[in-house]
Parts: sequence; structure tokens; C-alpha cells
Amino acid sequence: MLEVVNLTKSFELHVSQVGKVYPIQGLSFHIRQGRFLGIAGPSGIGKSTILKCIFRTYMPSSGEVWYDSLHEGRVDLAQADDRQMIRLRERELGYVSQFLKVIPRVPAVDIVAERLLPLGWSQDDARREAERMLERLRIPRKLWQAFPATFSGGEQQRVNLARAFIVRPRLMILDEPTASLDRETTSAVIEMLQAMKREGTTMVGIFHDWDVMEQVADEILDITLSGGGTMRPKPAAAGAQAE
Repeated sequence: MLEVVNLTKSFELHVSQVGKVYPIQGLSFHIRQGRFLGIAGPSGIGKSTILKCIFRTYMPSSGEVWYDSLHEGRVDLAQADDRQMIRLRERELGYVSQFLKVIPRVPAVDIVAERLLPLGWSQDDARREAERMLERLRIPRKLWQAFPATFSGGEQQRVNLARAFIVRPRLMILDEPTASLDRETTSAVIEMLQAMKREGTTMVGIFHDWDVMEQVADEILDITLSGGGTMRPKPAAAGAQAE
């Protein structure tokens, strides 16, 4: 489903004598359909940079990111044009960041429902589906018509998750999705991720909580200080071994 080949990302430091830094350099890995790859490593080593290069929030400096698209065929996300990336994000790619970034003064239910409109859903049907998703993620009904800017950090993250989950993407990218959630909501998110994986969704993500990582990941990619990585199955005690 996803194959990353010799991925490198550099950043220019204009206010430093260092010049360029390379958080990711020559990284390669692949993920089969319906599998979950967790990425582990020290803080600041470039884990989020990998995810942003896949989703094309960042343009990779070099390398290839091959994705087997249902609608577009085999696509190198590192080279795809902006229109193609927009289509893929609408139809097939999901991304959950650590923070919710949405248009102010829009009710939570509409923020979630609008993800379904490009897929041909009517406004009424999309809102009903959004309400079901908000309920599953334990957002109180009284907040459905409120603005997420007034929510707590945990409530905002649940809206963030609802926006991603509602379209059931083929490839889900997760950047510490449970960092601000309580234990009960984290358990609900884990159940939803496991259900999506059973339905064939492929996932790649990072988690601040190693226990959560081991509950959802089939394999874990350890990132080294050199920007490379070592793939290994998750521990047997945490679940089945990877294929």
C-alpha cells in the first residue's frame, strides 16, 4: 500500500551557521494493506516530519513515497501535483495531527460533516453521520452546535479524530492522536483504529504512549539518530507478530 524509498528532508537554517539540517536522511520502509506501522524514536528526531512528507504537508527534499491509490493508481506522493494531492486527501488519505486547525465560528458538527460533502453526501446525511461519530468519541451533545475554539484540548482532539475517521480513509496518518485524551476516550479510539484496520485501512503513526502503540501497531520502526531506521515486529506479549 505504501513504500517509502530513500526519503530525505532537509531544512535551511537562515539564522544559524549550521546551514542545513537533515532530520530524515535515506529512510526506506513499506507497509502492507491493512497493517499498522508505528514509528518510535526520541523527541525531536523527525518522526512527525516523516508523516508530513507522506501527507505532503512537507515537500520531501529527495526520495520516493509510492502509494497504491484506489482512484489514481500507483502514485509517487513526493512528485504528485497539488490537484492530485487534494483529490487523494478528499477521497483516500486521512491525517490526524496533535492540534485541531479549523475555520473559527463553525459548529463542531459541521466541521466534521464537511469532510463528507466532497464525496457526494447530502448536508443532512453528513450531519447525521457526524453526530454519530461525535457521540462515539464522547463529545457531549450540548457541544455539537458549539465552536471548537471554546473546547478543552481533549475535546478539540476528539473533533480532530472525528473528522479523520468519518471518511474511513484507505491510508490513515496519525501524529500522536491520543496525547490529550483521557483513558476512557483513548480506549474508544483504540477500538476504532482496530476496527478500521480489520476493514482494510492501512495506518502509520506515532504515539507518546508506548502501551497504546503496542495495542495497535503490527510493526514498529525505530528511528536512529542518523535518520535511518530498523523495522521490527511489536513484542509478542502485546499481540500477534507481524507477517
